[in-house]
Amino acid sequence: MNLTQRLSLAFSALLLATCGVSAWLQISASELHDQQVIQGLSHDLASHIAQNGPLMDAQGPRPDMLKALFNQLMAVNPSVEVYLLDAQGNIKSDDAPPGHVKRHSVSLTPIRLFLAGNEMPILGDDPRSVDGRKVFSAAALPGANGHGIAGYVYVVLLGEVHDEWSARIERNSVLRTTLWSMGLVALFGLIAGLMAFRLITRPLGRLTEAVRDFDAGDEAGAATKLAQLNADHARGGGSSEIAMLERAFLQMSNRIAQQWSELKYRDQERRELLANISHDLRTPLTSLHGYLEALSLKFETLAEPERRRYLSIALGQSSKVGHLAQSLFELARLEHGQIQVAPEAFSLADLLQDVFEKFELAAEARRIQLLANIPQRLPEVYADLGMIERVLTNLLDNAIRHTPERGVIEVALALRDEQVVVTVSDTGPGIPVELRETLFQRPVNVGGHTQRIGGLGLLIVQQILHLHGSQIALVEREGKGGTFVFALKTP
Repeated sequence: MNLTQRLSLAFSALLLATCGVSAWLQISASELHDQQVIQGLSHDLASHIAQNGPLMDAQGPRPDMLKALFNQLMAVNPSVEVYLLDAQGNIKSDDAPPGHVKRHSVSLTPIRLFLAGNEMPILGDDPRSVDGRKVFSAAALPGANGHGIAGYVYVVLLGEVHDEWSARIERNSVLRTTLWSMGLVALFGLIAGLMAFRLITRPLGRLTEAVRDFDAGDEAGAATKLAQLNADHARGGGSSEIAMLERAFLQMSNRIAQQWSELKYRDQERRELLANISHDLRTPLTSLHGYLEALSLKFETLAEPERRRYLSIALGQSSKVGHLAQSLFELARLEHGQIQVAPEAFSLADLLQDVFEKFELAAEARRIQLLANIPQRLPEVYADLGMIERVLTNLLDNAIRHTPERGVIEVALALRDEQVVVTVSDTGPGIPVELRETLFQRPVNVGGHTQRIGGLGLLIVQQILHLHGSQIALVEREGKGGTFVFALKTP
């Protein structure tokens, strides 16, 4: 059974139980009310009977007085039953037909409570029933010369005649009509309640189907159902708990879908990175292995200049492999938060001059001019000196590799909004449009081959600046090739 069916079944059982309890309470309250009213109205009936004449003398009950009195009461009110009790509660005389009296004594405790004026209704023993109890009226009969109690007048107010007429009335059409009316009201309430449950739980049912579709991998079906739920709540306000649950599930499903897409994208990146690393390592390792093998096989036959050339090429390829391995290791540490920033105040202009000195020979070899545009009185920056040096090194290395001979590489520093803005530009061919969006991501395959404008160097730059609360951006400038801009905070 689903939730709607269980709720409907529980509501039906609760409604029927409530109707039954309500009917029982109404009947009980009605009977209690009738008993209280009747006992209150007939409270002094037994006293009037006792005062009507001497019902007992020294020899016991007077049959002539009792018979006349009982006949008068039966004619006036057939529902009452009169009994004469002795001081111990034993029945000495009554008006019942032969065989109708089921017990020969009644309890005196209810009689004493009645005579003491306790709250009504007070139920006493019914002599014409083995264990029945009914409302009554009672009065004490004084003993000889007014001493003590000789007995009691005990009047059952709702006797056998009343019970017979009550049973007849319960079997007539009025009671049946009342019961049918109550049944119809309960039926209409049940139908209305089930319809209300259906309307209330219908969105929950759709949400359940959406969750089931989402769990089964049918994201399109789940999205359709959730869109329908959102449309319903947009029309109805959407302030119920189910609406909030639906919105929470929608947000969760969207977040899971985004995370799943991100995971698939990251997995694809990982696969491509492994393929690219394998390609990048295979080329220098193959070259390194080839030249070392040639040296091993032809060492005696090769001339000294040739051997030196082979060794120089092998060392260059070995340096490429080591540089790539170091970059991968550094990138992994940055991405996993294993490198902590140790900021300090230092002169960015002095650091730039030191980095220029490292690339001076490489720039002269390619006839590339290195320019530094540094304003006077430039404040210090507050950052990790070693990390910022690696940023400048990677950017200049990338610029030299993509700048043709007799080109120009310019690094400009400027103070803006209490930050030192660094602009690195060159006169190279620039960044192709199709690679600008993925420039700061791992190298990807485009058109069947690996595109590597910035390579791992730009990834490392991005991660370092991210740790400093900064971002690097590629900007368009007329007459320039690739232009990168980032900013560092001042102390």
